[in-house]
Amino acid sequence: MLQRNAAENIHRVEDAYTNWYLVADGRDLTVVDTGHPASWKSLHGALRDLGHSPADVRAVVLTHGHFDHMGFAKLAQSELGVAVHAHTRELPVVRRPWHYDHENSRLPYARYPGFLKIFTAMSVAGALAVKGVERVEPYEDGATLDVPGRPQVVFTPGHTHGHCSLHFPDRGAVIAGDAFVTLNPYTGHRGPQIVAGAATADSATALRSLDALAMTGAQTALTGHGPPWTDGVERACDLARAAGPS
Repeated sequence: MLQRNAAENIHRVEDAYTNWYLVADGRDLTVVDTGHPASWKSLHGALRDLGHSPADVRAVVLTHGHFDHMGFAKLAQSELGVAVHAHTRELPVVRRPWHYDHENSRLPYARYPGFLKIFTAMSVAGALAVKGVERVEPYEDGATLDVPGRPQVVFTPGHTHGHCSLHFPDRGAVIAGDAFVTLNPYTGHRGPQIVAGAATADSATALRSLDALAMTGAQTALTGHGPPWTDGVERACDLARAAGPS
């Protein structure tokens, strides 16, 4: 599902309850996160719908390397000839997207109907067959990336040790990745919250990282799961802190 201009010249694509983004800068595009393997087909459909071609894609930037954000990263690198960018501390997960630190087992979350529905959809979209990427362009905290849209890196560890969000101050938007979400894939709960401990390395750190997100002052937050939040990122962070770990 393509949502045009979820924020100014940032288009959201949702596949199997996971969002990824196309950031437009004139004719040039940056892909932020890459969904599931089935999202490769969605990429080409979205490019057609937006009047772009695969040649317009200049870079892939990852907020983090979990399997549901790595779907077509390797294909984009090999087929489109673009670099894949990730934070230095995230490289081990980018290379092995199913191997990451997490606080809790997934099994207790099977009691939530939303968990079974969401992870069945992810499996159908190819989540179990995700490939890692070995050749990665590392970026650091606070950098302004030399890719279309020129996002500013906001270091937001906790969900993973190298998780980052991407701030677009000229567009009043931040792509928060899974620093917080508006749909928790493990519980099915809606509204701003950090992701459940089954996929989060350190919930306490994730909650502290909300301070860095709030400081962006962005009006719109675009998350890895769930609809856009347009009522100010500071408000979203307050709600996520109140919701706490799950």
